[in-house]
Amino acid sequence: MAAGAEIVYLSRADVEGLGMSMREVLDAVDAGFAAKGRGQTEMPPKPGIHTRADCFIHAMPAYVEEPEVAGLKWVSGYPPNPAKGLPYISGLLVLNDPDTGLPLAVMDCAWITAMRTGASAGISARYLARPGSRIAGIVGCGVQARTSLMALVETLPDLEEVRCYELLPEVTGRFIEEMGALFPALTFTACDSAPAAAHEADVVVTAIPIVVDPSPELDAGALKPGGLAVSLDYDSAWTGAAMKECDKYCSDDVGQMLATKEHGVYFKDIPSTVYADLGELAAGLKPGREHDDERIFSMNMGIAVDDMVTARVLYERAVERGAGVRLPL
Repeated sequence: MAAGAEIVYLSRADVEGLGMSMREVLDAVDAGFAAKGRGQTEMPPKPGIHTRADCFIHAMPAYVEEPEVAGLKWVSGYPPNPAKGLPYISGLLVLNDPDTGLPLAVMDCAWITAMRTGASAGISARYLARPGSRIAGIVGCGVQARTSLMALVETLPDLEEVRCYELLPEVTGRFIEEMGALFPALTFTACDSAPAAAHEADVVVTAIPIVVDPSPELDAGALKPGGLAVSLDYDSAWTGAAMKECDKYCSDDVGQMLATKEHGVYFKDIPSTVYADLGELAAGLKPGREHDDERIFSMNMGIAVDDMVTARVLYERAVERGAGVRLPL
């Protein structure tokens, strides 16, 4: 990755047009987690500003030694946006040359955020789901639910059924129509509540908007013995009792989670003991699932390491293909 006198700008269409598959994103994210577990990354807890209620704009820097990449994602999440015809998640990602610090590329980060978030759910399933898992529960049927299901299809070879719930039934219907066309071998079931989607599932992914004062629907008993819960929405969907009844509680970044908890808004009722960081699992430093009847929880907040390793592949592919627009520094 060598910088010159210009940067590569990649729009959302440019990023999508590079054709990086979910399997490729999973491979990149898994390698990033493994590097993190080996201590080969630098990633401070993300600072943020909050211009409106339940809205955020976060700065997410990271450096990964192998494969080497450095950069920053500046990303916003605004729950009111979809009602205005605007995306919930938007932002830009900047890559820098680790040798000189000069910027290499600026790219839209919405696709990257969606895909690496879904991939993190797949990585959780790879190390923590019960072998032979057949049923997935999806709570919240937006973009991240779609990419999470894409990742689960790659990591759960025995997946047969997807149980879905969204507050608005028409959103559930669109999800089932779109994902059913993408994965015709799967059976999709629309559920009338979050517990109904979760109750029989081997893996439950929750991806509802993150809000300051949530009313979690998934309480103790919602996750069956042997089940895996993957939260992409902080503690918006699960009660403290539900998390605390799990045999193992994991996170994609323990330091970031505890730093966020110190602000006194999120994670106020999480378990006092965190079993593992996903990086420790990917690096083989700790075992993942050890028994078929373990309840396991994975709190995946989304980390910059995942963004950077994904963006590195996209940048290299863009340079190779001449994609995007070259801009002078």
